[in-house]
This record gives sequence, C-alpha cells and structure tokens, in this order.
Amino acid sequence: MAQIKKAASIGGGVIGGGWIARFILAGIDVNVYDPHPEAKRLVGEVIANAEYAYSLLTNAPLPKRGALIFCASLEEAVKGADWIQESVPERLDLKRSVITQIDLAADPEALIGSSTSGLMATDLQKDMKHPERMFVAHPFNPVYLLPLVELVGGIQTKRAALEDAKARLATIGMTGLLINKEIDAFVADRLMEALWREALWLIKDDICDTETLDNVIRYSFGLRWAQMGLFETYRVAGGEAGMRDYLSKYGPCLEWPWTKLTNVVDLNPELVEKIASQSDAQSGQRGIRDLERIRDQNLVGILQALKVGDEGRGWGAGKLLADFETHLWKIAPKVDNVSRDQALRLLDVKVPAAWIDYNGHMTEYRYTQCFADATDVLLQQCGVDMDYVKGGHSYYTVESHVRLLAEAKLGDALYVKAQLLPSDGKKIHCFMSLHRASDNEVLSTYESVMLHVSLKGKRSVPPQPAIMEKLKPILEAHAALPMPEAVGRSIGEKPARA
Repeated sequence: MAQIKKAASIGGGVIGGGWIARFILAGIDVNVYDPHPEAKRLVGEVIANAEYAYSLLTNAPLPKRGALIFCASLEEAVKGADWIQESVPERLDLKRSVITQIDLAADPEALIGSSTSGLMATDLQKDMKHPERMFVAHPFNPVYLLPLVELVGGIQTKRAALEDAKARLATIGMTGLLINKEIDAFVADRLMEALWREALWLIKDDICDTETLDNVIRYSFGLRWAQMGLFETYRVAGGEAGMRDYLSKYGPCLEWPWTKLTNVVDLNPELVEKIASQSDAQSGQRGIRDLERIRDQNLVGILQALKVGDEGRGWGAGKLLADFETHLWKIAPKVDNVSRDQALRLLDVKVPAAWIDYNGHMTEYRYTQCFADATDVLLQQCGVDMDYVKGGHSYYTVESHVRLLAEAKLGDALYVKAQLLPSDGKKIHCFMSLHRASDNEVLSTYESVMLHVSLKGKRSVPPQPAIMEKLKPILEAHAALPMPEAVGRSIGEKPARA
C-alpha cells in the first residue's frame, strides 16, 4: 500500500497544526515552515491536545512518533517530502504564490495538497510547472481526529494523483472522498454554509439565542448525522416504504417558506455584536484550549461508540477508526524477545472524564475494561487479529476474577502488566495487574481463563500453529516467574451461614 514517507507542512496554524499532529502520530517525519514568531508554541499546543486525544481514542500501538523539524525556508521544508500540505491563509494570491514556490522547490513526483476550504485547484495551479500532482485536500478541524478529506482536482490534475492521495490518506486513518467536479466551497462547506445562513437569520430575528440553536443541533439531528448522514437518515424516516415514499410525502415541503436561504442576512455590526455577546455568555467562561479538549473528548467518545456499532464491524466514522487500528496492529512491532524476569507491559492509558463516577473516581467497570483492552493487545501480539477471527477462530474468556485495591482518578496515567500462567495454548491462564504510572501502585488485579474456539463449530479446538509459535516463547519465559500471590483468589469474605 502506498504510504506517506515524509511530509512537509507549509503553515502551522489551526489546520496546519492539525495536519502536523496527524502526520507525526502516524510515525511520519514532518518538515514545517511557518514564519509566525510563535509557530513552535502554537503547533506544540495542538500536538499536545492530539496526543491526549489519541491516548483516549485507541489502544492500538501507534508507531514511533515522527520527527518534527521547523525549517528556515519553504525550500528547505519541502526538500525530500513526498506529501506537501499547504495551509496558509485563505487568499487566492497568497496561496497561488506559495503553491508555485512549492512546485519549483519540491520533487516533481511529490503530491501537493491545499487545505483551502473554498478556492478551486484550477485557480491555484495556474502558474505551476507540474500542476498534474496538485489538488485540494480539504480537511476538517480537528484534523488529527476527524477523518474526512475532500479531494478535488483542478483541470490539470491527473486522476492518478487523486487516487494515490486517497490510498496514502488511508494509512494515517483518514478517508479521501473524491469530488467529481470543481465547485465553489466543494461539498461539506456548502452544506455547512446553508445551515449557517439559516442560523444567522434565526439569531437576527430573535427566534432563539446561540446556545438554544447549538442545543437543537447537538440534541437531535446532529446525533443522527454523526453516524448516518443526511440521506440515510431520511431513508430510515421513510419506514418500510423507503426513500421514494419519504420524498413523495415530504417533498412538497420544499415549496413552503421554511427557510430564508434565498435571502442573505446583513451581517452588520449590531448583529455581529449580538452573536458575539450571546456566544460569550454561552462559552466565554472557558479558554480555547479547554474547549478544544472538551471537543476532543466528546469526539473520541462518539468515534469509539461508532467503532463497536454493527456487531463490532464499525459504522460511519467508527468503521474508519476500526480500519485504522487494524492497520496499526499490522505495522506494530511484535514481541519477539520476552523477558524471563518480568511480566508483559501491554497497555498504557489515561483516565478520561467519561470514566469518572459520582465519587470522583474511576468507575468499577472501567477497571475491567482496562484488562479487557490489555487482553486484546496480548491476543493481537500473538496473531489473533481480525483476519484470524474472520478465518473462523478466536479466544473466549470463560472465567475471570477482579480485585479492586486502590482508586484511580481523572487524568491518572495507568498501565497493565500481564503474566501467562502454565497453560497449553488451547487454554490461556493469565494474571494481570493495573498500576498507576506515577508511583507504580497496584490498583487492581485480574485473573482469567480463555479457551481457543472454532467459531463455526462453537467448540474448543487447538489454536493454529502460527499462534502457538508466538505463544510458546511467552509461556516458556513466564514459567520462570514467581507465581503471583493472588492467583486462585475468589471472593475473600466467606458468606455467613444461615
């Protein structure tokens, strides 16, 4: 599969910084050119938010973080890069000038994407010597979490360049959607603009304030759109009769005066002040970085929920996350040399707000989730991945026991270690411990037995030879470790006799 080997980011603002974070967390070295005096600080803050979000988003092992290099010139930044992302301010003259400079300095085979949200590639590539490899690559904020990139070629762009871009984006967890024709603002921004225009009228006419309008979106159709989009949502609304019946019933509504989209609101100083003051009342008590972290935590929760939709196959953006994790597992280093004097460290997590209960501590079932996620990591490292499961085999947990020993709190960094106890591979007997990273205190322990099963026959069978080949050295190494004191524990308090 085509991959991005080295990237260059020209511009390090909100969007450029998001691209940089997406690249380096996918293990790609990035050269950056941005003459802003505080570019390093601003990019660093975006990367810090991205790293925190990824620590909540996935337990799949990320590759070694790519190198981040700030360059003194555009020419230096694009040297050796095979993907160059332009993210300078949205002015045609500026973007065209920058892209022309990139074109002259870059490798002729390098792909050049513009983060423009509305300018056309045909206009941007006008002065290029190699326009065939330049296209619009329009992402969405935050770039490091939202997976969509609109790919729009200009009149001189080769279709092969767009297909190549789409394939490379998949390896960093993004999906490139090819737009068939150039059009002002492409697809997504045109839809958002329509909603934005109607929203401005609703505020101007005092129908509601900004907070009410945001609540309308996030408590209703926003939730539906997050997983099904517009047309699929309406198809469901049509019931058994489907989309044709829906259109026949509700199509006439389009002739009713329900919107002012044909009228443009006068965004005069009074309306600007009205919207700004309502927005201050709604959100002004929080700083921008706080709002970004809250946004990221919410997006992570939605993505993870969608990842387990459709019986674990994923739905919408969640399927893209599941596919990206599968890719990460395939490229992750495998455990080849297992130490004979320590257990396997399988999982590192940070406690997010969603894991905290009414007492301010990590809720009980999240301890078990940590162990379940660590078990998935162990199985992945032994070759029991989605391809193996699709082939008709897996491991089922048939018995487990958890001890809760100490509290975990919001923001705590935790890790799980695992020791395999004597077993034959058809059965895996495992003992795990959950630790707080700051002092290595054991917060919880978990003992489990898993059986290898044939999914078709619904019975226990020996694992495939390739699995045993990876399990055997771990079992042999761990046989030399002392038996954990809590192995074999059941509920400590004996029940009272009647």
